Amino acid sequence: MTGGAGPQAHRRSVRSFVVRAGRMTVAQERAWRELWPRYGIEDGEDVLDLAAVFGREAPVTLEIGFGNGESLAALAAASPDRNFLGIEVHRPGVGHLMLRAEAGALSNVRILCRDAVEVLERRIADAALDEVLLYFPDPWPKKRHHKRRIVQPAFVELVARTLRPGGRFRLATDWQNYAEHMLAVVGACGQLENESPDGGYAPRPGGRPLTRFEQRGQRLGHEVWDLAFSRP
Repeated sequence: MTGGAGPQAHRRSVRSFVVRAGRMTVAQERAWRELWPRYGIEDGEDVLDLAAVFGREAPVTLEIGFGNGESLAALAAASPDRNFLGIEVHRPGVGHLMLRAEAGALSNVRILCRDAVEVLERRIADAALDEVLLYFPDPWPKKRHHKRRIVQPAFVELVARTLRPGGRFRLATDWQNYAEHMLAVVGACGQLENESPDGGYAPRPGGRPLTRFEQRGQRLGHEVWDLAFSRP
């Protein structure tokens, strides 16, 4: 098996995101016109050849829901020996990341503008990724909306399938209830092991950039919970 569930996979009726109409700046519109051919991966159903996509063989980190791309751009700049693949459905955020990549002359960034679950199902091969990052996903705090949280058993199984042995799945949230949900759901996946010796939360990784979103949460007194799981 090399490509997940394939084109006939069942499309979900419940999604973890709402596509916001957000207005793009003039610069972001330029990025879509001029930079998407450099950084963007066109929509499709074929399994990606990541070495061909990046033009080289290197460890691949995938960030799901990168927002405006601050964290991904910082990580890519700090680790030029790694390839960074980002998924985001919010077009202004994609434009912002492309501008950051251009400004930093980053050649190790590529972007998909599509539902992350569909990408994992259809476009990422087994054991193709070295790291998957899910930082501050929408917590859907109301109980009736918990089914919309991206961290569900089927999603975690997809992540585990795409990780190579030794690969890592990192998560972070500033909602305690979601942190507890993440710990329970990811911890129940038989293909992943919690890296925390006590089976709980992980220390904040030193290499994780502090985004404006997280800084705002800190000013509001929000605690942040990090988790780290790996595939044996």
